[in-house]
Amino acid sequence: MSTIKLNQQLNRVEIKEFEIENPIVFNYFNNLSANERDDKLLRAIYIGVLALMEDRISAFLSKTSNELGTELESLKMIFEMKKELFYKSTIKGILAEDEIAEFLNEYFQEKKLKDRAVLTGNIAGNIHKNKTGDIICEINGNEELRIVIECKFDKSIRLGDIDAKDIFTKKTDTAWSQLIEAQANRDAKVGIIVFDISLVDSSILKCFDNVGYIPNVGFIAVIDSQKGNYSNLAIAYMLARDIAMNATEIELDKNLLTILVNRIIKDINDFTIIKNLVLNNIENNRSILKQLEKSVLLMEFNQEYMKKFLQDGTLTKKDLLDYYSGETVREKYKLIENDINNI
Repeated sequence: MSTIKLNQQLNRVEIKEFEIENPIVFNYFNNLSANERDDKLLRAIYIGVLALMEDRISAFLSKTSNELGTELESLKMIFEMKKELFYKSTIKGILAEDEIAEFLNEYFQEKKLKDRAVLTGNIAGNIHKNKTGDIICEINGNEELRIVIECKFDKSIRLGDIDAKDIFTKKTDTAWSQLIEAQANRDAKVGIIVFDISLVDSSILKCFDNVGYIPNVGFIAVIDSQKGNYSNLAIAYMLARDIAMNATEIELDKNLLTILVNRIIKDINDFTIIKNLVLNNIENNRSILKQLEKSVLLMEFNQEYMKKFLQDGTLTKKDLLDYYSGETVREKYKLIENDINNI
């Protein structure tokens, strides 16, 4: 009789009287507490099915180095074959979040901290339909004292320094925007964004190749998941934890606030003066632009007939008529003139 039975009505796989005799598997589960074993078994099956769907042994091995422990360290090929599943865009994000949350919870136990890392999954936060902020860490089990972690294993995410931000360009996610958004969405005291060394934009590595801090924005941690190295995340977390625990409400210095506001108002007034000067000179600038465009069109027009004359040795009467009237130049200029008038 088959060990596996498929329940079509419930869309469920049913396994009965199942046993496996394998020293690696036994040692792994033997090192787990009884209440962890069922969950780890389900995860192992899930990962194995993903590997079989890809029909490559490397996909299976992509997870084993962390889950089966030191027994497999001698198998050097794991670190090469592991990469294939990791780079699959459909599952690398899920695996990254799972591994990071698992690492943090193990780290908390090791350091005897009462913190807890919780995956937010597909649950939206404070912002409508917004799921930014992959992991919430509750400090000392306090749900009100949070650190939020955003995992971005994506080379398209740039640093996004506000000094270089152009608000008129199309919105794109950056390290800055994701840190700010995650904290607002998950009501967190501090934010951390995690990148993998193999999937991170050069603009980020240029500024922060290990751990970085952007004042009033958050932390950046660059890990190496392929080698199981999360030490930079641990450093960033402990720094963020200190800030979250020691942050206090600050009473505003009204005199200093007045100075800042007055400076902002002065800058706005300076801008208004410049804007008025530009508006007063728009007509002059339009006239200059029109004359420049006329000159460019005439140069192109004359060059076209010069080229024709040098090739043919002469110009026909029709050519001379067209050259004299310049009708094509006039039609082109009308379009350009309209654009300039609309400036």
